[in-house]
Amino acid sequence: MTNSNNNNSLKQPGAFSSFEWKIAFRYFRSKKKEGFISIISFFSLVGIMLGVATLIIVLAVMNGFRSELLDKILGINGHITIQSYDQGIDDYAELRKELEKINNVYSVIPTIYSQVMVSSGDQTSGAIIKAISYGDIQNVPKIDNNLILDEYRSKDGLLIGTGMSRNLLLGIGEQLTLISPKGSQTPFGTTPRIKSYGISGIFNIGMSEYDSNFVYMPLEEAQKYFSKKGSVNTIEVFLDDPEEILPVIASMRSLIGNTYYLSSWKEQNKTFFTALEVERDLMFIIVSLIVLVAGLNIVSSLIMLVKDKNSDIAILRTVGASKNSIIRIFFITGSAIGVIGTTLGVIIGIIFCRNIDAIRLLISKITGTDLFSPEMYYLAKLPAEIDNTELLSVILMALSFSIIASIYPSWKASKIDPVKVLRNE
Repeated sequence: MTNSNNNNSLKQPGAFSSFEWKIAFRYFRSKKKEGFISIISFFSLVGIMLGVATLIIVLAVMNGFRSELLDKILGINGHITIQSYDQGIDDYAELRKELEKINNVYSVIPTIYSQVMVSSGDQTSGAIIKAISYGDIQNVPKIDNNLILDEYRSKDGLLIGTGMSRNLLLGIGEQLTLISPKGSQTPFGTTPRIKSYGISGIFNIGMSEYDSNFVYMPLEEAQKYFSKKGSVNTIEVFLDDPEEILPVIASMRSLIGNTYYLSSWKEQNKTFFTALEVERDLMFIIVSLIVLVAGLNIVSSLIMLVKDKNSDIAILRTVGASKNSIIRIFFITGSAIGVIGTTLGVIIGIIFCRNIDAIRLLISKITGTDLFSPEMYYLAKLPAEIDNTELLSVILMALSFSIIASIYPSWKASKIDPVKVLRNE
C-alpha cells in the first residue's frame, strides 16, 4: 500500500513538485566522493557571479562617464553655436532678441573665442579666451554654480579654472598676462598684443580640459583687446532641453538663413560620443563571454553529475519517476547555479557601483598609484550610473545562458535506460 502511494506521488502531474526540488538540491550539494563535480559547479557559479558583477560595473562606469562628460560639456558650452563666415557678427544684439523668442531657448550669449598665451612669473601656457558679458555669467550653468566668488570683484577681471590657478600658481587678485599673436601692424611686421589683468574669480568645473585651459574675460574688455569693437565671432544658444534640438535649429535657419554657420553640440562632439558608444558595446560583448564560459561550465558539470548519478536515475525511474521528472530535477540543479550566481553578481555589482570612487581611492592609497587621473580622463572622480533597463538585460542574459546550458544535460539524463543501468550494477 505504501509503495503504491509512493509511486502515485512520483507520477503526480504538474511542474516542479516538492519531490523534484528535494532531489535537485540534494544533487546540488554533492557529497565528498563527488567533490570534483562540486568544484566545477562552484566555479560555474563564481564565473556567472563575476561575469554579471563585472558587466554591471563596466556598463555603469561607461554610462556615468558619458553622463558626466555630457553634463559638463553642455553646462559650459552652448547647445547650438552660431558663427560668422567672415570677420564677425556685428548685429548680435538684434539677433539675440530674435533668438530668445524661439521656443525651448533658455539663453543666448554673444561671445568672443580666441587662443592666447598666458603667463605669470616664470610659468607660461596656452589658453582659450571665452569672453562674455557680466550679466551672462549666471546663464552659463557650470560657471555660475562652481564659482568660488559670488561675483566678479572688478570690471576688467578674469575668471580662471582651478587647474590653471594651480599650474600658474595664481590666486584671486593676482595678475595674469595675456599674449595674443594678432597684435598691431608695424613696419617690422605684426607685434604681439600683451596686457595684464587681475584674477577676479576661480571656477571648478571638475573637468581638467576646462579647468586648466579656459579663461573667461569680460566681453567689453575682449572687444578692445582683440580689436573687435561692437562685434563678436560666436553666439552660443543654451536650451531648456538639449535633446530637443532639431526644431530649434530649423527655427534658427529660417531666421538667419545662410548668413551664419550653425552647429549643434551633437555635431561638435559626434566623434567623441560615438567612440564612447562603440567602446561600451565592445566591452559588453567581451565581458558577456565570461558569463557564456560559465554557462558552458554548467553543461560540463551537469553531464558529469548525470554520469555519476546513473544508478540513482535508474532507481527513480523504476519506482515511478517519469522522464519529465528526471528532466526537471537536473534542470533545477543547473538553473540554481545560474540563479544564485546571477543574484550574487547583481548584489556585488550594485554595491561596487555605489561605492566605486571610495574603492578607487582605497586602491590608489594601497598601491600608491593614481587609478583615475583627471588629466587623462578629464573628470575629477570616477562616475558610475546604473541604468535599470541595462541591469534587467544583464540579469535576463545571465539567466538565459544558465537555463539553456541546463537543457541538454537534463534531456540526456531522461534518456538513460534503467534496465541497462541496473543490469550492469
